[in-house]
Amino acid sequence: MSIDFLITSLIIVISPGTGVLYTLAAGLSRGSKASVVAAFGCTLGIVPHMAAAIFGLAALLHTSAVAFQTFKYLGVAYLLYMAWNTLKELGVLRVEPDTSGGSVLQVTIHAILINILNPKLSIFFFAFLPQFVRTDEAHPLSRMLELSSVFMALTFVVFVGYGLFAAAIRKHVISRPAILTWMRRAFAGAFVALGAKLAVADR
Repeated sequence: MSIDFLITSLIIVISPGTGVLYTLAAGLSRGSKASVVAAFGCTLGIVPHMAAAIFGLAALLHTSAVAFQTFKYLGVAYLLYMAWNTLKELGVLRVEPDTSGGSVLQVTIHAILINILNPKLSIFFFAFLPQFVRTDEAHPLSRMLELSSVFMALTFVVFVGYGLFAAAIRKHVISRPAILTWMRRAFAGAFVALGAKLAVADR
């Protein structure tokens, strides 16, 4: 395993994005269990993009303007939906005493959708993974699957770290309504900002 791949992957995973934001929100509003569930869901949401990159399907998004724009605006709409629900206290910062079975499923679905509805991820892996596969590699598909698995493991571990940190400070946040209100606005604003960034993204 290349140290360059590990370092690059870690930098990418640590960088705040929609998955990190959602995992933090889950930890703050629902506790440590929900944060781990959110991290797992976000990790699962990477699978379709990695599969697209490995099997060349990402080329469709890269070459077809219609496919890319359609997928992109679905992602933008979902991020705006998340922002609206957060402001209305129906979304990611809805404080709950514990995480019931129903909310576990809800957290998982939201986490998966957040990462699936981002066409830039497919294109990113389409350009990223091949850089670490030698041209003389005997089994390039197996190598890409190996690298993908490592990337997903790093994603899960880092996101769990983010989520558990958020869960650890949860009591300090929910005991102060004013702080929770401002955090809800900040998270909603962040979802809007990420949606706007995706909306203006080019292939």
